[in-house]
Amino acid sequence: MIPRELLKALRRIEITTNRLATEQLSGNYTSVFKGQGLAFREVREYQPGDDVRTIDWNVSARMNSTYVKVFVEEREMTMMLVVDLSRSQQFGTKTHTKARLAAEVAALCAFSAIRHNDRVGLILATDQVEQIVPPMKGQKHVMRVVREILGAEPERPGTDLKVALETLYRVARRRSVAFVLSDFFASGYERALSLASARHDVIPVMLVDPRDDELPDVGLAAFEDLETGESVMVDTSSAYVRKHYQRKMQNEREAQLKLFKKLGLDHAVVRTDKPYIGPLRDLFARRARRLRR
Repeated sequence: MIPRELLKALRRIEITTNRLATEQLSGNYTSVFKGQGLAFREVREYQPGDDVRTIDWNVSARMNSTYVKVFVEEREMTMMLVVDLSRSQQFGTKTHTKARLAAEVAALCAFSAIRHNDRVGLILATDQVEQIVPPMKGQKHVMRVVREILGAEPERPGTDLKVALETLYRVARRRSVAFVLSDFFASGYERALSLASARHDVIPVMLVDPRDDELPDVGLAAFEDLETGESVMVDTSSAYVRKHYQRKMQNEREAQLKLFKKLGLDHAVVRTDKPYIGPLRDLFARRARRLRR
């Protein structure tokens, strides 16, 4: 039985993200995410202006007339959602945790996909693969995907994006659009990301909380690593300590974004303290501009 609070959260997400997918992203979706290429539809008699390269010589010989092959774009596509479920995703100092933010962004992407009859699949991972939901179509399936993200109870607390990306490469045989939702507090995944992006259209979505960027001045405080359980005392009243933390976090984020750029990956940064529709709309717009060139 699904807990009442989870049902309420699912309903709110369904209403909000379904509306956003319809009003904000629907028009851009088909223009920025392409299908699998061209699919054969039929043969018909040659007409003036047809490309001679499409002539089907075998059929033409049998019919004693010239016939051409007709192809249409194979629109149907698969979207994979790769969601980081490590303990750091439970962190959030504003309206929602990163995990809740991931669920809402995933729902928005998924509703955009099913409105165009595309399939949606899910990979949940910590430092191991926690669950795989095979790609399927339909609104009920999307709600199942969101429910799995929101209601997940991971066995492990740590992060290993390498495992998640290798799983994406292994289980998604056909080229897919793959949204990777994580705060990217990880290392050692660079080669796995490169391999996955060679097969799939990988789009990193970085989840950020304001406290990821800077420490508040609250005096001497205990900080716990949510993934390892280790605790450390920090004097946040020290301007040097706060500046050092800010610089360290900024350098780590810049290194991640530099990697995305090196691999030619579109990406978005969404925050727990700001609406997420803006960065996603900007992502779609950037892709649309590039495809028009």
